[in-house]
Amino acid sequence: MPRDTLTQEQIVRTAVELLDDEGLEGLNMRSLGKRLGAAATAVYWHVKNKDDLVLLAADRVWQELELPELDAGDWRETATVTADRLHAMLVRHPWLVQAIGSHLLYGTGEARYDDHLLGVFETAGFTPQEADRAAGALVTYVLGNALGTSAVASLTRKLRRAGEDAEGMLSQTLAKAAEVAEPFPRLRERLGTSAAAEYGEAPDGSYAAGLRALLDGLRPRGTDTAPGTARTAGDASR
Repeated sequence: MPRDTLTQEQIVRTAVELLDDEGLEGLNMRSLGKRLGAAATAVYWHVKNKDDLVLLAADRVWQELELPELDAGDWRETATVTADRLHAMLVRHPWLVQAIGSHLLYGTGEARYDDHLLGVFETAGFTPQEADRAAGALVTYVLGNALGTSAVASLTRKLRRAGEDAEGMLSQTLAKAAEVAEPFPRLRERLGTSAAAEYGEAPDGSYAAGLRALLDGLRPRGTDTAPGTARTAGDASR
């Protein structure tokens, strides 16, 4: 495909597909040009370099997020939906977690999400400073939960490129971890059961339970108790 028939939109869309398949380590102008049916040099007419391409690709996937309406009456549900959609996007594009840790990313997609998330809390009565802290805590929690998916995807690609059996290697590693855990009773119990192969994955419901606990611990100034917690006489006297 000649450079004058390429568009930046085509390039960024194809870059996202390549990143989803091969990760950050698999993104280069030659591979991208091959997918586009164009010379690598043609890509440079539309993007400056790989870092610029990652920036554009990241902004594109942030734009995928649908944002719920702000609702002061049920702000925890709104915050949950906002967090869940971010988590789902990061799982769809596990390379983005790596990119956040290795690139200086910015763009209208992320800015739109961040502004909306602040609005979730400010609409509920949080001060700007409280909203900053709450939004930071929520995004950090979601990123941390998506890190496992990103790491597994990266490791699987690395083993595949090396011609290794990824599933076999992970099984061997788990067996070695079980040996190391032998002196530690709680780990020994978990790694010694028939469910040991699933131990590296988060237990069912752990993401939702953790998010719920996080949001229950957040409340605007002047609200003394968490949801479902009765106030005591001592609390009322303060």
